[in-house]
Amino acid sequence: MANIKSAVKRVEVTRKNTLRNAPIKTGVKTSVRKFNEADTKETAAAAFKHAVVSIDKSVAKGILHKNSAARKKSRLAKKLNKMA
Repeated sequence: MANIKSAVKRVEVTRKNTLRNAPIKTGVKTSVRKFNEADTKETAAAAFKHAVVSIDKSVAKGILHKNSAARKKSRLAKKLNKMA
């Protein structure tokens, strides 16, 4: 454990941020997984909308970088468009 006061504070702040960010990251992963598991195009389209909303919210909260979110959304859209 750190001895310097500022280092101790950074450890505590990082821990709090990690605890706050973890459920949001998990929600993004879950929504992407539900999209990947969708069997019909209609359910996939609904799951796609939900996934995009959760990704955008995580960007707004500063959890995901905007380019990372754009890449995720692009890959999902590509997959959705390939479905028959």
